[in-house]
Amino acid sequence: MNLSGEAVGQAARFYKIPPEHILVLSDDITLPIGALRIRTKGSSGGHNGLTNINELIGTQEYARIRVGIGNEFGRGQQVDYVLGALSKEEMEEMPSVCKRVIDGVKAWATIGPDRAMNTVNTKPQKQ
Repeated sequence: MNLSGEAVGQAARFYKIPPEHILVLSDDITLPIGALRIRTKGSSGGHNGLTNINELIGTQEYARIRVGIGNEFGRGQQVDYVLGALSKEEMEEMPSVCKRVIDGVKAWATIGPDRAMNTVNTKPQKQ
């Protein structure tokens, strides 16, 4: 993910995809597990992969769906947390989270970013 700008940039140039037609999915430790946020542009927020994309496509003007992974880690343990295994409870939530991400991608593509944001940018529902 940290170097994903290379793939995004190459694909965008090869297929002549304008930035406003790019949608990036990324994890986000500032959101609770399962929360989703669609944004049509913005800074990387310190996310190395988004920073790399911004640098290599030359703009922040592309959409992203940020998927919350929570921030239950101690000081200096961020890498281990992000790359670590999910708990049993988190694994049980994943089918629902994945469905909501897929629905968010479909909404972005079919009803447009603004309406998709109104639909997707809600707090996750506990089952």
